[in-house]
Amino acid sequence: MRPDDTYYVTTPIYYVNDKPHLGHAYTTIAADVVARWHRLRGQRVHFLTGVDEHGQKVLEAATRRGISPQQHVDEMVEPYKALWERLGIEYDDFIRTTEPRHERVVQAVLQRLKDQGDLYLDAYEGWYSTAAERFWTEKDLVDGKCPDTGQPVEWVQEENWFFRMSKYADQLRDWIADHPDFIRPESRRNEVLGYLRKEVGDLCVTRPVSRMSWGVPLPWDDRFVTYVWFDALLNYISALGYTPDGEPAADFRDFWPADHHLIGKDILTTHAVYWSTMLFALGERPARQLYAHGWWTVEGRKMSKSLGNVVDPHLLIDEYGADVFRYFVLREIPFGYDGDFSHQALMERFNADLANDLGNLLHRSVSMSARWLGGEVGALDAPTEADVALQELADRAVATYAAELEALQFHKAFEALWELVRAGNKYIDTEQPWALNRQGDEERLAGVLRRCLEIVRVAATLLQPVMPQKSHELARQLGIVLDDDEHLSLEGVARLDGLEAGTPLAPARPVFPRMQELPPRIRALLAETLGTQADPPSRSEPDAGGGAAESASSPTPNPETPVAEEQTPLISIDDFAKVQLRTGRILEARKHPDADRLLVFKVDVGEEQPRTIVAGIASRYEPELLVGQQVVVVTNLKPARLRGIESQGMILAAGGKQVRGLVGVSEPLPPGTIVR
Repeated sequence: MRPDDTYYVTTPIYYVNDKPHLGHAYTTIAADVVARWHRLRGQRVHFLTGVDEHGQKVLEAATRRGISPQQHVDEMVEPYKALWERLGIEYDDFIRTTEPRHERVVQAVLQRLKDQGDLYLDAYEGWYSTAAERFWTEKDLVDGKCPDTGQPVEWVQEENWFFRMSKYADQLRDWIADHPDFIRPESRRNEVLGYLRKEVGDLCVTRPVSRMSWGVPLPWDDRFVTYVWFDALLNYISALGYTPDGEPAADFRDFWPADHHLIGKDILTTHAVYWSTMLFALGERPARQLYAHGWWTVEGRKMSKSLGNVVDPHLLIDEYGADVFRYFVLREIPFGYDGDFSHQALMERFNADLANDLGNLLHRSVSMSARWLGGEVGALDAPTEADVALQELADRAVATYAAELEALQFHKAFEALWELVRAGNKYIDTEQPWALNRQGDEERLAGVLRRCLEIVRVAATLLQPVMPQKSHELARQLGIVLDDDEHLSLEGVARLDGLEAGTPLAPARPVFPRMQELPPRIRALLAETLGTQADPPSRSEPDAGGGAAESASSPTPNPETPVAEEQTPLISIDDFAKVQLRTGRILEARKHPDADRLLVFKVDVGEEQPRTIVAGIASRYEPELLVGQQVVVVTNLKPARLRGIESQGMILAAGGKQVRGLVGVSEPLPPGTIVR
C-alpha cells in the first residue's frame, strides 16, 4: 500500500531529435511547480523527467551526421538539462531510455508479457510514417499522408510481435467509468471514450532489425527491437526500479501509482490507452490522473519552423527572467486548454499583476513603514471590522490557492491570491495611512501597515514554487528568509500575524520594475517574424461583427510603432448613459451547437429569470471554466439571433479581435448591480 505522505509527478520523456521549445518548457514548469508545492507541504516528492532516445528518427539523424546513435543522443540530451537548470527545474530523477536500468526493465516486461501469452508473432502490412513512427490505415491518411505530421508514408509488409491490447480494452473502459478524474480535463476524457467506442486492436510492439536497429533488443528474438513508444512509456516505472517479478523496489512501492502524468494532448491516446492496458497486463494500477494540456500558438499563429516563430525559452529567460516566464505560462491560460503566447500579453500581465498589484503593495507598505515607523515591522492593533474582513479573505485565498494548485488549476490559484493582493491595495486606500500619520494615530498606523506587509508575506510564501527567486526577493524586503523545506501550514500562512514586530525592513526596491515597452531583442524578433510576412490572421479576418478583410496590398505596420485605432466620433455623457451595464453571474455555459466560436450562457443579472447570452469567446475559454464567474453585461442591448439562438445582452470582454479576458469587478457583488 502506497504511503499517504508521498507524491509522484512526471513529464513525458522528450524526444531528443527536437530542441526544447515552449511546449516542453510548459509541461516541465507545471510539473516543477506542483513538485515544489508538495515538498513545501511536507510530502516526500519524486519528480521525474527525461528523454526518449530510441527510434528511427534518431538512427537517421545519427547516420546523416556520420556518428553513432549513442553519440548523437549523448549530445542531444544536453540542451534539455541546460534549459531545465536555467528555468530552476528541480527534478528528482532524469531518465534516459538508453540507460541500462531502463533497458533491463523493458526486456523483463516483454519477457513477462510473452510468458503469459500477451505477445504473439504475426504478419502485418500497412502505411508506415517514419516521422510519427507508427502505422496508419488507409482511412486514417489525409491526402495520402500521415495525419499527425503531414509527411509521406510508405507501404510496409513485415512480421512483428504484437501486444494483446484488445484483451484489456473493456477493463480500461470500466476503469475510466469508475474513476471520473482519471483523465483531465473533461474534454480529453471524452476524446478517449470516443476512441474506446470503436474496436480496439492489438498493438505492434517491435520493429525488424533489418529496417530499424536502434532500439531495445527483444530478449528471445534478435531479429527485432522494441517499438519506441512501448519502450518509452515504461520509463515511468523503470525509474522507480520496477521489476515484473519478485519483491517491488522501495521507490516503486512508495510512489506508484503516480499522482500526475502531465502530457501534451498529442500523446493522450498513447498514455490513456497503450500505457494503461500495458499496466493492466502487468497487474498494476494506472496513474491516478493523466492531465493533458493544450497547444500554444504564437502571436495568433501556429508555432512553426517555417514561419520562424518557434519560441526559444532561452530568449524569454534572457529578456524577462525565468520566474516571470514561469508565472506567465501558468497564469495566462487554463491548464489543459490551448492558448496563445503573445509578448504583448506577457508585458501586460507582468505590469498588471506583478508591477502594479503585488509590486505596488510591497513598495507602498515598505516605503510608508520606513518613513513613519522607523523602517521596522509595526505592531498589530486591535482589529476593526475591516481588519476581520481582510483576515477572512486571507483565509479563503490561501485555502483556495492550495486547492486549485493541487488540482492543476493554476490560473484559479493565482486569481484567488491576487484577490487578496488587490484587497491589500484597496485597504491602504480606505485606511489612508498618511491621514493616520497626520492625526498622530501611531497605533492604528502601525497596525494597518503591518497587515499590508503580512499580505506580501502571504504572497511571497505561496509563490515560492512558481517564482522561486522573486519570492525570496520579496521576503528579503520584509526582513525574513523563506524556508523552501518548511512543512507549510496553510492556517499559519493565512494568519496576518506571521511577521515579528520590530523586524528591520530592507530599503524599498522594485522587485518587478514596470515594463514601458518590449525589450529590443523581442521587438526585433517580432519585426522579423510578423513584419516581413503576412499580417497575423486576426488582422485579415473579419471579426464577429463582419467586415471586409484587408487588401493584400495594405502596408505592413512596423511592430515598434503603435498602430493608431480608427478614429471614432466623441460621444456625450448622455450618449454613454444610454448603455446599461450590470454585474452578472454565469449560471450555465455550453458550446453553441452550430458554431464552433460561440458559447451560450445563462446569466443571472438580478432579474426574475436568467438571460440567454451568446458570446464569441469559444477560442479563449472552455465553457465549464466560466460557470460561477462574475461578469459585466450590457443589459439594454436589442436582442439578436446568433446562429439560431437569441442573445439577450452582451458580456463585456477585453481585447480586439482576439479576446484576452472577460471584464469583471474587483470584488463580489450581487447580480444586477449597476456598473457606471
